[in-house]
Amino acid sequence: MGKTVSFISRRFGQYDPWSLTDYEAHGGFQALRRALAMDGYDIAALLSANGIQGRGGAAYDMGRKWTQARDVIAPDKCVVCNADEGEPGTFKDRELLRNDPFQVLEGMIIAGWSVNANNGYLYLREEYAHLRPLIQNAIRQCQEAGYLGENILNSGLNYRIHLYSGAGAYVCGEGSALSESVEGKAGRPRMKPPYIKQCGVFHLPTCVNNVESLSLVPNVLLDDEGFYKKQGTPECPGTKMISVSGNVNRPSVFEIPFGTTIREIIELAGGVTQGQELQLVQLGGASGRVAAPAQLDTPYTYQDMKQAGLTAIGSGAVLVVDKRTSVIGFLRMTQEFFSHESCGQCTPCREGNRHITLLLDKIAAGTHTQKDVDTMLKFANIMCGASLCGLGESAQSALLSAAAHFPEVFAVKQEVAIR
Repeated sequence: MGKTVSFISRRFGQYDPWSLTDYEAHGGFQALRRALAMDGYDIAALLSANGIQGRGGAAYDMGRKWTQARDVIAPDKCVVCNADEGEPGTFKDRELLRNDPFQVLEGMIIAGWSVNANNGYLYLREEYAHLRPLIQNAIRQCQEAGYLGENILNSGLNYRIHLYSGAGAYVCGEGSALSESVEGKAGRPRMKPPYIKQCGVFHLPTCVNNVESLSLVPNVLLDDEGFYKKQGTPECPGTKMISVSGNVNRPSVFEIPFGTTIREIIELAGGVTQGQELQLVQLGGASGRVAAPAQLDTPYTYQDMKQAGLTAIGSGAVLVVDKRTSVIGFLRMTQEFFSHESCGQCTPCREGNRHITLLLDKIAAGTHTQKDVDTMLKFANIMCGASLCGLGESAQSALLSAAAHFPEVFAVKQEVAIR
């Protein structure tokens, strides 16, 4: 069986998340003090040296992102903590905010120092409204203690954090749609270029990271023993927060070392629901690809997942589906989500989702032809290459991977083919 570790989650249950004093007693803000004695580029280099890739889905080198953000010359910049955790089956950021909100804020302040920003924006998904009082309390206490505001710890850093709430739109997890939402507009993606790092929130140069990525930063800065880099594999060091849900006995959030297999992850969650047989595993949320039972021994690393044709980690979601749900039934459920969440701005996503819904309904009814299947997969591939944002580009990941792993469920019945 796989094992869990406690690096980013080491304070869970160890202190009162409403108390800054308690956080400080457990080592809180020591990392900020160390960061303020470092050059911003050196902090970014440390992140790269530890092999940290973004935890929001894109898997971009975090140190490189911070270096590029630092390189942008502007009188005013900002940092965004993307807490719009809208990917179905993903809830690890919720646990980080609930159990260790000060760690998230400390990571945001260090990011502000590193990229030379003046303001931080924590964008919280609407469904996490119950966490607003906790986060507001943490921001207030940080301001009173001098960790936010003017000349933080006599470093010359002037930095404030602002809490914004989303309105329940999945597409606002995309950086430019998030920026539009913060500005009070409809959350719809922008055309690119310019990119977020040049023109993001309020059209200022913006560095966006998700909750887990920012929570990693204080821990890595204080990791003098190199614990983090000793975890995982040589090619993919470190740990990852994952959310395991679906047909398992103990759905939960786990912190695991990279290299743990998909099978071991399922075992950590108590295995497939008693008496049931595994149908598939979806990795990375609704926009992730599906793994067949034959792929359960794939190590959970960026490289191994990509080589196996699976999502490269994505949001950290692991959804286990047993055979009580058919493959087509699962795909129709996923398709219903994306049809509802598409903002409708670009034609490939708007029309592609609509037509694929109709074609999946035909397949479910057994009235489809091979031309229907071919058309559906053609539309799915067009969406991947022509959509304006990541929603449309990844909405058909489950469908395309299921077509590769389970071709039999798309087979045309003989009598339908003859007609």
